[in-house]
Amino acid sequence: MVQISPETRAAGDERPLPPPAPEYHSWIGQDRSSDDAGKAMRQDAADLAERVIEHYRNNTTHEAEEQWTEPVDNYLDVDRWLREMDAVHRSVPLPLAMSSELPKPGTYKALDVLGTPILITRDRQGVVHAMINACRHRGAELVEPGCGVAKRITCPYHAWSYDLSGELRGVYAEKTFGDVPRDKRSLIQLPVGERAGIVFVSLDPNAEHDLDAWLGDLQPLLEGLRFADCHHYATRELTSPNWKVTLDGYLETYHFASLHTKTVFETNFSNMMAHDTWGPHQRLAAALRPIADMVDLPADKRDPGDIVGAIYWLFPGLAIAGTWRNKIAVSIVIPRTATESVTQQIILLRQPAVTEEERHAADQFGEWFYEVVRDEDYATTYGVQRGLKALAGTDFVFGRNEPGLQHFHRTIHRLLDEASR
Repeated sequence: MVQISPETRAAGDERPLPPPAPEYHSWIGQDRSSDDAGKAMRQDAADLAERVIEHYRNNTTHEAEEQWTEPVDNYLDVDRWLREMDAVHRSVPLPLAMSSELPKPGTYKALDVLGTPILITRDRQGVVHAMINACRHRGAELVEPGCGVAKRITCPYHAWSYDLSGELRGVYAEKTFGDVPRDKRSLIQLPVGERAGIVFVSLDPNAEHDLDAWLGDLQPLLEGLRFADCHHYATRELTSPNWKVTLDGYLETYHFASLHTKTVFETNFSNMMAHDTWGPHQRLAAALRPIADMVDLPADKRDPGDIVGAIYWLFPGLAIAGTWRNKIAVSIVIPRTATESVTQQIILLRQPAVTEEERHAADQFGEWFYEVVRDEDYATTYGVQRGLKALAGTDFVFGRNEPGLQHFHRTIHRLLDEASR
């Protein structure tokens, strides 16, 4: 089977070619875990590989029942964006960190979400907490954005200090300041939960989320993927357009041949995938190039990690690529304004990079992923955003071969409808 790539570079285009795609090594084929989650994950992977093989044999892809049209104004309307933020990002549990970013007691991650400074910590007992990253004295930022290690959190302004559960422990010069009731001046807590190596936080301090119900039948598969056992290697950030414009590019494989001619398309077939949903969440399973050499092998001789590129996507903005491999690329897309978002790119490794060769390979993987997203995906989506105003009053059409986009936008419409009742 041959897929022809459209020509995307104009004559005389002197842009440097992207770096060569990094080598991939399957992890799932080496997994020997014997618990229920591991067994369920491997069985699901084997079944999924068979589905993708059928698409390869027939030169097909998963299709929705019909096309879907989305008004361009839904990307432009600032009032709608505000309603989306309330109905989605301020209402659902947000996946904001991977457990491996807080690998041991005394670690933390700080980030900003819609103007809310958030501090996620792991206390001495290994329990995860989330709180507003602002001192209860005069509101100073306690910790700069990023990951780190700390025994206590000390305010840089007046040296008030808090333990990693957020309790106020020390007030500088309290004798002259006056007594401070610790229970009334501890950090403001946010609901937080940890499942399957992912940390979820709610922006609403009074929210009561059932994470097990939120993840549903997807949770055992995520647990079997052992994200909690991975090692955090690096994190980088990119600015990106409107959150929906940005995420639209993550939810289909239709663009691989045209946009990623010399990168993703060299390792993945274009417009050929299986698709699954669990509530608001979904999985795209693209056909990888080695499938051509394995299609006629007995099922027990195939490694699903060599055949399928499985991308798990948790609503509203977490994409995990390379889930069945030794190197994993995580993207967290966080809205900032109606026209801008920020993307955290997190590189996880199944085994720590110890040798110079291993670190070089991890660096190459991270750099390739960063450059492809920045120079191909986001360069294109910024172009989409520049054209939105000129297209006001029209609509976009999502094909039957773009079920991920349809599911994403249907979910947003549903949440907006529920919030308006």
